[in-house]
Amino acid sequence: MSSHRFDWSTPYPSARLPVFARNIVSTSHPLAAQAGLRMIQRGGNAVDAAIATAAMMMLVEPCSNGLGSDMFCILWDGQRLHGLNASGPAPAAWTPEYFRRKYGADAAKPPQRGWDSVSVPGAVAGWVALSERFGKLPFADLLAPAIETGERGYAVPIVVQEKWVAATPLLESEPGWAEAFLPKGRPPEVGERFEFRAAAKSLRAIAETRGAALYGGEIAEAAARHAAENGGAMTVRDFASFEPEWVDTIGIDAWGHRLHEIPPNGQGIAALIALGIARHLDLGALPVDGALSQHLQIEAMKLGFADAYEHVGDLRGGGMRLTLEQMLDDGYLAERARLIDPKRAQVFSHGHAPRGGTIYLTTADEHGMMVSFIQSNYMGFGSGVVVPGWGVSMQNRGHGFSLDPKSPNVVAPGKRPFHTIIPAFLTRDGKPQMSFGVMGGNMQPQGHLQTLVRMLAHGQQPQTACDAPRWRFNQGLEINVEAAMPKATVEGLLERGHQATVLSDSYQDFGAGQFIWRLGDPAVEGYVAASDPRRDGQAAGC
Repeated sequence: MSSHRFDWSTPYPSARLPVFARNIVSTSHPLAAQAGLRMIQRGGNAVDAAIATAAMMMLVEPCSNGLGSDMFCILWDGQRLHGLNASGPAPAAWTPEYFRRKYGADAAKPPQRGWDSVSVPGAVAGWVALSERFGKLPFADLLAPAIETGERGYAVPIVVQEKWVAATPLLESEPGWAEAFLPKGRPPEVGERFEFRAAAKSLRAIAETRGAALYGGEIAEAAARHAAENGGAMTVRDFASFEPEWVDTIGIDAWGHRLHEIPPNGQGIAALIALGIARHLDLGALPVDGALSQHLQIEAMKLGFADAYEHVGDLRGGGMRLTLEQMLDDGYLAERARLIDPKRAQVFSHGHAPRGGTIYLTTADEHGMMVSFIQSNYMGFGSGVVVPGWGVSMQNRGHGFSLDPKSPNVVAPGKRPFHTIIPAFLTRDGKPQMSFGVMGGNMQPQGHLQTLVRMLAHGQQPQTACDAPRWRFNQGLEINVEAAMPKATVEGLLERGHQATVLSDSYQDFGAGQFIWRLGDPAVEGYVAASDPRRDGQAAGC
């Protein structure tokens, strides 16, 4: 049994119980969790389950991800951790001058929508790379449940339908979007069947070619034609030149555990900085739901964002202003912690506070493999671009670039943009402990910090940490606070100068997440999993 002791009570309103099993899939849609378990029951492993789950998620939550997504993964293969960065780079034609010619000399960023917001999509190449290196089942078998669902259709759930409705006025004029997502001239109703045969067609081609159809084959050719017809610069060569990158994780120690994140171009380092600052603040001695504890965590997170937005770029592009070692040095983090005033909220320098469109899933099997996996289109449906006839909805990660030549994140051909999506992993004494993640733009590192403080400093079990009320820092002194936060805590935050807005729209503003915690030797004891009540989450095991 793990030496970390949990309080198994459930003090928060959802009263959702954790799931105990030797094989587990946890994600935000039941059909996806079932697809992953089918792979394990057929003799597959946690990687096979993760790919099948991810393929299903792009169908059943198209408001958050699609075949044109990017993805990242951290996995424990039974011996060691591996990181995978499957975020795509800028097309070869993209430079600051390219965008200023098209959008004016004062343009600060690429646009939010349309082909000029689309960097090369990396998720499918990431699926293939994972399958080739660690999977057991044939790649085509992993996509079969998603193909079946795309052809037969599924009943649209509440959360997905609400996001669909909200996106429609923003995206219905983007090329290909209405054809794909408004087949009846309107968003689907709650419970209405939605068929996505074009995406199923793409999945079949991807399954038959092990992804080659999207990276140089017929889908890439169709996408490049569509881009040219709609003013974009993406070419077949841009697709064909992409390869995911295997990376080592970066990490920091706190409360007897080590948090691992994917290195930049992502914002995982913001979570590491915030946690490194938090460990200097004696949070374990404070009431977990009290105003002082929450205030200190908010301030630590602000400092994490300030450093991430100021210094982070694509490591391959040489854009980092500080080294990772400098940003995670304990002396530096202690110095940053001393900037925090326990009685007063402060404004630290900061960048943008992006909202997300992301899915997260985690899987684990009885042989000890654990997978932390995230994929996203960004900003809801992403760019709004959908390749006609193929159902490939494209992300808009290119909007994450800067056009400022002094920025570490300035756009350049082949460079990866700043990314919000971050899978996470926790180890103890070099051994796997937890695979987890939180969804929702800049909520992701904030969710990592808040849930880890609850679990590691206060002994809350994973489902309790999921259920607990959260805050979300936006910018300056502005924060959102979940309606379930104790009234006295909100008042204490207001007294310290936080501009706090209490919101009840919890799934949209405070993220959602999945957690799998390892209970000793999985061949004997297995895992406990939590799924977030803010979405249609399900942890399922066998």
